[in-house]
Amino acid sequence: MSRLSRPQNRLISPVLIAGCIVICVSFAIRASFGVFQIPVADEFGWARAEFSLAIAIQNLAWGIGQPIFGAIAEKTSDRLAIIIGAFLYAGGLVLSSVASTPWAHNMLEFVIGFGIAGTGFGVVLAVIGRASSDENRSLSLGIATAAGSAGQVFGAPTAELLLRFMAWQSVFLIFAAVILSVLFALPMMRSVKPASRKELEESLGSILRKACMDPSYSLIFVGFFSCGYQLSLITAHFPAFVTEFCSVISPDSLLNAVGVDSTFALGALSISIIGLANIAGTIYAGWLGKSYSRKYLLAAIYAGRALGTTIFVMFPITPTSVILFSVVMGALWLATVPLTSGLIAHIYGLRYMGTLYGIIFFSHQLGGFLGVWLGGFLYDVYGNYDLVWWLGIAIAVFSALVHVPINESPLSVRRVAA
Repeated sequence: MSRLSRPQNRLISPVLIAGCIVICVSFAIRASFGVFQIPVADEFGWARAEFSLAIAIQNLAWGIGQPIFGAIAEKTSDRLAIIIGAFLYAGGLVLSSVASTPWAHNMLEFVIGFGIAGTGFGVVLAVIGRASSDENRSLSLGIATAAGSAGQVFGAPTAELLLRFMAWQSVFLIFAAVILSVLFALPMMRSVKPASRKELEESLGSILRKACMDPSYSLIFVGFFSCGYQLSLITAHFPAFVTEFCSVISPDSLLNAVGVDSTFALGALSISIIGLANIAGTIYAGWLGKSYSRKYLLAAIYAGRALGTTIFVMFPITPTSVILFSVVMGALWLATVPLTSGLIAHIYGLRYMGTLYGIIFFSHQLGGFLGVWLGGFLYDVYGNYDLVWWLGIAIAVFSALVHVPINESPLSVRRVAA
């Protein structure tokens, strides 16, 4: 045991700070892709479904890559996984800046998706979870998840601002340089592993088999689908939705005072508002996870999303309703992540948290793929997003229900009891 690192008793640690930096920058760029929906489609004369498919493929690749990078981190090095992810992310952005066909963008978004997997939640949250004490783990995961929202606060508006002065291709190049800058934070991210490499290799298959045979793991997998569907749909399509379907901003509106003088600017601002609201919502969810049942908190979050979306789509879309919806959805946005990852760590242990969460996250990204692609496809067919919104509401209700029967008892305790 002398060779094993011990979890930190203090809440704020170098590992948490470094992890927050990596996630913040990664998600700032990822959250901005919806802002490029109209500029890219307009330049090449593509249907809305074309660029939507590219972003959908990005989400799918992110989901496929997450358990892979989780395994890389657990079997070799957390830092190596992040380094590989950052270079894939940057390379995909650079090559995308010179791509001019839908096929090329689709293939390169696959590379970007793998880059997000290497610099995103699966790898970083596992490192933070292992480095945190039992008392602080839920809140630490909430803070790290909130860092992604902090990136979202300035990611989309920064992209919108840069697009006023330069072509989208130049913005992609700037973002490629920015994602590589996270590598300077890695020296603070000292890996904390509860087992040797030999132990990891010997028991990974065993814990995977046990988890896959556990009905609760399957329910978590199915339930996380809804989260990906709604988040990816909004990230990819909400700026365009607001641009085209929101009522005109009046000249005397308070929005003009902060430089928001068009529905295009409001669309970018809405993504920022979602991120800002989620900083508080995610940290609060992590704090609640210390004392209350995570499965019931997750069920409440999905039910809240369904209710909020239902009210939003049933009334006229105005600048005020856009802002209110952004605040409500933002408070529930990534609040599922610390609760879901914390639930996995609680039931199945910390040793393989990255891989187990990565598999669950694949379900999230399957939902993300469907939400993004359906958003573009149904828009091209019907000229609106009505059906894709209602599908999201139905899926959210389903996710709320499937979380209720989850058994939150640790797997080891269940085996002893049996």
